[in-house]
Amino acid sequence: MTEQRLQALDLLKSLGITVDVDAFERDGCGIVRGFATAEECDEMRQSMKTLVENWDPKEVTVFRTDGKQSEAQGSSDYFLDSANCIGFFLEPMAKDEALGTLKAGLSKHEGLNKVGHGLHVQDPVFRKYSSSPKVAALAHALGWVDPVLPQSMYIFKQPRIGGEVTSHQDSTFLFTEPRQTCLGLWLSLETATQENGCVWGRPGSHREPVRRAFCRNPDWFEKGKRDVPQMIFRMEDEASLEKVHWEGAMPQGSSPKEGIKNAGFVPLECQKGDLVLIHGQVDHLSLANTSGASRHTFQLHLVEGPSAGVQWSKNNWLQYPHGESFPSLKVTSH
Repeated sequence: MTEQRLQALDLLKSLGITVDVDAFERDGCGIVRGFATAEECDEMRQSMKTLVENWDPKEVTVFRTDGKQSEAQGSSDYFLDSANCIGFFLEPMAKDEALGTLKAGLSKHEGLNKVGHGLHVQDPVFRKYSSSPKVAALAHALGWVDPVLPQSMYIFKQPRIGGEVTSHQDSTFLFTEPRQTCLGLWLSLETATQENGCVWGRPGSHREPVRRAFCRNPDWFEKGKRDVPQMIFRMEDEASLEKVHWEGAMPQGSSPKEGIKNAGFVPLECQKGDLVLIHGQVDHLSLANTSGASRHTFQLHLVEGPSAGVQWSKNNWLQYPHGESFPSLKVTSH
């Protein structure tokens, strides 16, 4: 183990944080218990409450992960422009399709699916956590050499209408070259259980190739066509896609839970302040929240930066304005 990784592990230990590096390397997913304090979680929830209160939903945009994802995200300037900004995205069930507005009877807080994708850049509370020594130390302890932060999201998983998130690999949307380097840091801001839609991961699937990539459509961006979606899925590994036939969907079974269990997924249930680690190639999903309890999370995605010999794909949906770089995570003394 490198000196950098040992230094990072020592810093985490001094903060009372234990990371099972061997289990993460074996499974590609895992949980760091008590990564954030209750105060940190509450501060982020309060900051999001204020952001939503100040949001004016004159026009609403839906976020989807189902078969209509390319149609929804792939046709929205609002989605593309949210890379380093704060965008607000509704649950599909919260939009009045006839009027293009929030459904009558739902408040702004009740209808949101997520807020993203530049909270770690634009908001001081989320920036403080995202750039904290412990987040940097965690990335380095797990083996990242030059971690940078392209994306952050606050996901609500609303009571009763919080939709399922279909099977996917994060590297599909956060593609790096010449190798995949995405890591998801999924912080539970309140209890996440099987009842309210905790994340499920398929241990060991990080050793499988990326099945497809969510890419900027050259017909739109290079040829100027306007009757095509801005974003499309590009197949990366046909054999893997045939094997994992539930990509972008859900494994089928006698019930949704039975289907995902039979496919090898396990629930990653959390308490407030726990952090789920998700390797960019790990197959993961979550079921719909049909309970009366919300499941708020703050999620960071990091990748290796240029000094590690890695480049952010120019075909990714997420692109910062010219001249702006992703925030870098450096290990410093606490």
